[in-house]
Amino acid sequence: MKIIGITGKSGSGKSTLAALLAKKLKCDSINIDKIGHKATDDEKIKDKLCEIFGKGILGDNSKIDRKKLGNIVFSNPEKMDKLTEITWGYMQEILDGILQKQPSMIILEWALLPVDSKYWGKCDTKILMQADDAERKNKVIERDQISEEYFLKREAGSMDYEPFEFDYIFENDYKEETMHKIVNAIE
Repeated sequence: MKIIGITGKSGSGKSTLAALLAKKLKCDSINIDKIGHKATDDEKIKDKLCEIFGKGILGDNSKIDRKKLGNIVFSNPEKMDKLTEITWGYMQEILDGILQKQPSMIILEWALLPVDSKYWGKCDTKILMQADDAERKNKVIERDQISEEYFLKREAGSMDYEPFEFDYIFENDYKEETMHKIVNAIE
C-alpha cells in the first residue's frame, strides 16, 4: 500500500489538493481531522471531556461545541495535550481500521500530522501545503465563520514543520491553475 500524507495549516489547501489528487490517482482520501471531530460525538469521550474541561463546552444540543472547546485548548498546550490524550485512541482505532483494508493507495490529510506518529512513518510521500498567512487567515475566518481572535488561538495550536521533512512543499495562491500544476507535479 502506498500512503500519501498531506499536511499544512488551516486554510492552506490540503482538502482541495487531497480531493484533486485522489481523483487523479483513483484512490480514497481520508480527512483525519474529521475523525477527530467525530471522536467528540462518542459518549464516553464526551463525558471525559466534560469531566476535564467542564460542561461549558457543550452546545445547546448537548454535544461538544468545538469552538467552545477550542477556546480552552488552543491557547494552552497542556490542555491541548489532554484533549489529544482523550481522543487519540478513538482516532487510531478508526484510522487503523481504514488502513487494514489494504487499499493499494490512500491519501491522509491531516492538519496536525505529528512527525513522531506511526502514521507519519507510514507515509511514502509527504506533502506540506503552505499559503500566504494573511490570505489564509481571511479565507479561514470566512469559511469557518470564526473571529480573528479564535483564528489566532487555533493557529497557536498548529504545528510548525521543517522543510527537510517533506518530499514536496507547495505554495498555494488559491488559483485553480496553480492547484492543477501542483497535482501534476506529484508522482
